[in-house]
Amino acid sequence: MKKIVFAVLLLIGFGACKQASKDNQKFTTFLENYYQEQLKLSPLQATFAGDNRYNDLLPNDGSVAFLKEWTLFNTRFLDSLKNYDRASLTANDQLSFDVLKYQLDLNLEGDKYHFEYLPFNQMTALPLTIGQLGSGTGAQPFKTVKDYEDWMKRVKAFSVWADTAIGNFKKGMATGIVLPKSLVVKMIPQMHGMVVTDPKKSLFYGPIELMPASFSTTDKDRLTKAYSNMILTVIAPTYKKLADFLQNEYLAKAMTASGLSALPGGIEMYAYQVKLQTTTNKTPEEIYQTGLSEVARIRGLMDSIKTSVGYKGDLASFFEYMKTDKQFMPYHTPKEVIAAFEDIHQRMKPNLKTMFESEPKTPFEIRQTEAFRAASASAEYNQGSADGSRPGIFYVPILDATSFNTTSGMESLFLHEAIPGHHYQISLTQENTNLPKFRRFGGHNAYVEGWALYCESLGKELGLYKDPYQYMGALGDEMHRAIRLVVDVALHTKNMSREIAIKYMMDNEAISEQGATAEIERYMGMPGQALGYKTGAMKIRALRTKYENELGNKFKLAEFHTAILKDGSLPLSVLEAKMDLWAASKK
Repeated sequence: MKKIVFAVLLLIGFGACKQASKDNQKFTTFLENYYQEQLKLSPLQATFAGDNRYNDLLPNDGSVAFLKEWTLFNTRFLDSLKNYDRASLTANDQLSFDVLKYQLDLNLEGDKYHFEYLPFNQMTALPLTIGQLGSGTGAQPFKTVKDYEDWMKRVKAFSVWADTAIGNFKKGMATGIVLPKSLVVKMIPQMHGMVVTDPKKSLFYGPIELMPASFSTTDKDRLTKAYSNMILTVIAPTYKKLADFLQNEYLAKAMTASGLSALPGGIEMYAYQVKLQTTTNKTPEEIYQTGLSEVARIRGLMDSIKTSVGYKGDLASFFEYMKTDKQFMPYHTPKEVIAAFEDIHQRMKPNLKTMFESEPKTPFEIRQTEAFRAASASAEYNQGSADGSRPGIFYVPILDATSFNTTSGMESLFLHEAIPGHHYQISLTQENTNLPKFRRFGGHNAYVEGWALYCESLGKELGLYKDPYQYMGALGDEMHRAIRLVVDVALHTKNMSREIAIKYMMDNEAISEQGATAEIERYMGMPGQALGYKTGAMKIRALRTKYENELGNKFKLAEFHTAILKDGSLPLSVLEAKMDLWAASKK
């Protein structure tokens, strides 16, 4: 009898496993369908991921038709997600379930706000992205004749997009949802800078100068003529139209205030952006108070460094000394600056191997930021392609090498933007074929930027920050992120002016007025985005401390880093639940 019961139980168990396996296969297909449909709606995302199928497309993403399609897309997949029993899925699929539900809910919540009335600004702007793509050195490939023809189709669609952007700006003017004047005055010269009368002087002529030698003479001649014509009849007129509209119509209607709270429904718009960018339910006020306390803590550390190097003045004069003393500006050429960053890379390489179990296969390069966007650009990382054909690139804006300051936190900047920050996290995620594609090629601001800022705290463990001025620079970078918690919230909820925010930043870190102005204007144009860094980094650091205490000698830092990175970007609540399970498995 017992044998018969056992056999029946085995059959039931086998049937349940078979059903679970079938459910997981269906869920895998569902996730793949979600990703593929999303790419068609977001073809630029495909291009940046190295998927060239949609390189000729550019969605008119501010149009009424597109916005309706976007809502239907999110609603349809959220409804379909309810058909799956989360408990019957594998651990990896359960993470996917949680991430997808979080994203879809948040996307639909955002539909109630008219962010399309603010279609671009001096920082987040398709007109600037199009410049990067069309230069011939960005993510858009120019290796085949089809690549060149794809780009011409995409440019034609950009002209349509620009008309819609102007229409949306006008809707914003009619309803009081407008950009601050101080941002608009920066946008006008950006647009004017793309207007040329000689196509050879256009940034968009780059692909012609870089044309592969393997192309036939006929194709070379045809494409050269077509690109010259495209620059003069499509690109230059589109940018001129945008510049003229901003100058002649929009500027007068732009707001004199600095934050979203001055707009109709602006407080609610900001609360949504905070949720989107931090992947938490923290209120703006909670984040503001965290910022005040972090600013005070880091100031104390800065004072101790000032004392240790024998500087006698106050912190403000120490900042000024670091900003202006010529000993901190040793470079003569951009090439020397780039070489100094590579030296940082080489110095920490031995310690990287002890703190990380694997490194990306994706190639890595350091480049100077292109001249056309350097004036308003920060140092940044542009991800490589998953197949390794395009490297991950750490871009450094160098307007004048002789004034490039070593105390600006070069070591911490490299740890954040390059290695092991964005290059490790993004590349390892893209290379992980066990993840569904929407996770391999997606990301959450608080996780992605939080990881990169956490990496800045690893400097001493990686053999860096031995020079007190480099450590001061690292503290300056951490202070910079703490200040953001204060000024971002205050700009958008407490009526803090642009000028007061600039002064607060300069009072608490060694930054020039020009640098502080660019940063504060960034927060004005990208509400809430700057909050993700410190929020994410503090969560990762808190988890590390928690598990170090719980696990004792069972805690291995390299294993912790693997566990944080291996499943790709996650909302912070999902990350914490996953890491608690990891820690429990180590006990």
